Amino acid sequence: MIDSKSLKVLLYADGSPHSFSATVYAASLFSSLSNMQLTILHIHESAQGSIEGDYNLLETWSSNPNTDWVEHLIDEDSDQGREYSEILAKTNNIFSKQGQNVNRQVIYSNYNIPDITEAILSYATKKNFELIIMGTRGLNSLKGLIYGSLAHSVLNKSDIPVLLIKKLPQEFIDNYCSVDDE
Repeated sequence: MIDSKSLKVLLYADGSPHSFSATVYAASLFSSLSNMQLTILHIHESAQGSIEGDYNLLETWSSNPNTDWVEHLIDEDSDQGREYSEILAKTNNIFSKQGQNVNRQVIYSNYNIPDITEAILSYATKKNFELIIMGTRGLNSLKGLIYGSLAHSVLNKSDIPVLLIKKLPQEFIDNYCSVDDE
């Protein structure tokens, strides 16, 4: 049952375009729900312990070597680069205004779907989260049909509600960017 005093939300962000959409959606929720406590979870491949610290969205996407699309984030000369920069700035602003209600957590796991799923669910259960937000591209690719996806694996194995976010429509992005966050 959700506590009316605060809603503990776990956002899984892995630097993919899909987690970018999930992060923007979570920021949108966060700006309208004053009682939301957000933890942004990253998983790294290693056997070390966990790390907590301040959160900066650009660090998540610029540190992921598998994301060629990140070049659009850095290239502010393109229209898409300017839009990403505007979205990142707005999202960082929303998170920084809420200060103590946003945490960053890095945990370590073997880098495969079953182990990452277990790490996310174990952390979420241990810390009593009430909602998990993740990005997904959906199971429309052959690879997704054969191997499954992390998001759908978490969804199917979780006792905690999971909100899967697909790529956000341009109308949502336009509305998000146009709303004054003061």
